[in-house]
Amino acid sequence: MTDLLFELTSFQRDLLYVIAGKTDPSGQEIKQELQRDMGEITHGRLYPNLDTLVKLEYVEKGRSDRRTNYYSTTEKTMESLKRRREWEDAHVSL
Repeated sequence: MTDLLFELTSFQRDLLYVIAGKTDPSGQEIKQELQRDMGEITHGRLYPNLDTLVKLEYVEKGRSDRRTNYYSTTEKTMESLKRRREWEDAHVSL
């Protein structure tokens, strides 16, 4: 079956959309972007979900400096987001 991100939670999919829309954002940048629309997001919610996305190879994690990591999407992510968008468009007419 085509990867439509069904194995992810909605929060994990939201993380992918935010990361895909930025250039190598830090965890704090991702958190701030999501909090604008979702309200408070705890460290305990954000980072375990980012780690899951790294483990599933949707996100790559690198170091900006000794204290800051950055996150970037993979080719798998961009293809999956494209397929997900097509699937959503086929099921929702606005």
